[in-house]
Amino acid sequence: MDKCQTSIQKNKNLSRRDFIKTTATTAGVATIATGITLTTYVNAAGENPVTNEKRWGMLIDTNKLTEVDIDDMVNACQEEQGWGNEAHSTGNQKAGWIKKVKVKDKATDRISNLALMCQHCDQPPCVDVCPTNASMKREDGIVLVDRHLCIGCRYCMMACPYDARSFVHEALTDQKEHMPRGKGTVEACTMCVHKVDKGEKPACVEAVDSDAVIFGDLHDPTSKINQTLKRVQSTQIRADLNLNTGVRYSGI
Repeated sequence: MDKCQTSIQKNKNLSRRDFIKTTATTAGVATIATGITLTTYVNAAGENPVTNEKRWGMLIDTNKLTEVDIDDMVNACQEEQGWGNEAHSTGNQKAGWIKKVKVKDKATDRISNLALMCQHCDQPPCVDVCPTNASMKREDGIVLVDRHLCIGCRYCMMACPYDARSFVHEALTDQKEHMPRGKGTVEACTMCVHKVDKGEKPACVEAVDSDAVIFGDLHDPTSKINQTLKRVQSTQIRADLNLNTGVRYSGI
């Protein structure tokens, strides 16, 4: 098997194989925007109650995904969820719900573009270590953080094998009603649960005008994502952990 070198935006260097296998804890006080709660999208979905009959997932085809696509995904996520505009946020303190990753095959110089976000694991380590039950997994597989319960201990950040969570250091303004955020809390990709519950696709998926990113119900044999996964080779990052991720990749 060819060896590949992975280059991630944080100047980390990993081989392709290592990337697939391996990709401060003081408690804080959460401050959430007045009148905004999470219960509306954590516990209910309008006329469609959340059940384990569905398992929402995403398939990212790195053969089709371009750098422009990933930029569009990041921009759409920032616009939809309101992160990334914090004043004075620099370096590791800046929120990052989607990471742009490049995987380079050293033998062929072929570069694959990757969008890496919360993988929405079936067995999420972040939920296991959370002391307040702020980290949670809905019945349909979407992993969330309740900012009202989060004490900012960041255990979930250390437990996540995908470095997919961010800690909010700065005071926040102009928050989205559907996405409460708070200084001193942890946050990550919600798979745009507020849109999914209305029968819509996540903002990042809508931003890509191609089959490079497919979203749907992994349990539904008639869904596009289910049928595509039956036809193409796909990979779970850190499949060795048996987390059964909701986000899958093809082409790497």
